Amino acid sequence: MLLLTLFYYFAGESAPLAVFHGYAPALVAAPLMTLYALAYAVAAALASWESGRLTSSGVWALAPARSRFRVAANVLLPVILLSWLVLLLPPSLSLVRTGTLPTAGSLRLPVMALVLCVAHAVIGFGIGIRAPRMITAPLMAITVWVLVAFSRATQPYWLRHVSGQYADLDFGEVPAVASLVAPLLFGGGIAIGVALLWLPLRGLAARAVLACAVSGICTVSAYNVAHEWDHNPPLATGQAPMECQGNAPKVCMPKATSSNLAAVRKEVVSVLDALRSSGVKETPSVITDRLADGRFARPSTKDTWRIGLTSAAQRDDVRFQVVTAAVRFPCKRADAVTGHAALLWAATVTDQVKPYNERMAQEMQTPETARAEKQVRDIVQGVLELPVKKQGVWFRQSLSSACHPGKP
Repeated sequence: MLLLTLFYYFAGESAPLAVFHGYAPALVAAPLMTLYALAYAVAAALASWESGRLTSSGVWALAPARSRFRVAANVLLPVILLSWLVLLLPPSLSLVRTGTLPTAGSLRLPVMALVLCVAHAVIGFGIGIRAPRMITAPLMAITVWVLVAFSRATQPYWLRHVSGQYADLDFGEVPAVASLVAPLLFGGGIAIGVALLWLPLRGLAARAVLACAVSGICTVSAYNVAHEWDHNPPLATGQAPMECQGNAPKVCMPKATSSNLAAVRKEVVSVLDALRSSGVKETPSVITDRLADGRFARPSTKDTWRIGLTSAAQRDDVRFQVVTAAVRFPCKRADAVTGHAALLWAATVTDQVKPYNERMAQEMQTPETARAEKQVRDIVQGVLELPVKKQGVWFRQSLSSACHPGKP
């Protein structure tokens, strides 16, 4: 199992660990994504085998020196420890390879999975009592692995959210508590129901009713928690530590990527100074790296601009990204000619025409787009001949008129 775990870890490593920027929750979540189903299957299959071994040995017919729960705990302990090792070994390797210390946020997914391993072990143990272990062990291994692993490709979405098969995390994300509660209610409720069948109550019917009631309530509760979620579970974003420099604007980047923060802020200030000297007075109070926003991009506002500073710094593209952020339209879709004219003017006054041309070259070239681009350059050429004050007025008017083409 440990050899198979290492194979899953190294064969499933689709990207270098450097892409996680030393963010512990993401480093932990990435290898776990392929190992949840394996760990749960190990726990259920081996627990059913151990249970069948006790049954075939006639242990339950012996005079009771220990409670059934104590006997079960004794044989399940190595099973649970092995399933835990399947879960903990790969994330530990990732943390060690990157020299990253675990954080409280990085422990959320492992703790959830460790508890669910116990739940699957209890369920497998209960099934193994009633059926031959030569049948239950492989059947539990296959069934649990398939149900958990394939939940990522099934609908409705709530099935994946209660299975204990969690997605990976982007930089700045940690699992919301609700997204951990749903699988714990589902798997834990069924496990508690199985354990309740062993209560020292007279009459199988009373124990069965109590077990079904507890399992049913937990299952329905898990469904009610997760049934409205889309393919992404609830996530808390913006959780990475940030480092900021300066004022008006204050420039912020994640601590993990802030080694060149001073140089980035210098580039930002130079662009804003160039725009200000060209008649654009509006500047933000804060410019922050959107890397920490995770997969849910948050829009910029008048006072706070959200820019991919880390990726821009790696591409030596900070200045043009600030220019792009400065050309903010009050609508989602702006007129192509007017919008490109505003962007080209801002790029020109900040000496960023080259990256503008590179972006245009990447767009689909058709006779219509070529004519539109010539019109854009003619407009900007005429604007650059105006006094600086009027250029600033034109820029502000263009941002508005781009949302209402054809209106004066």
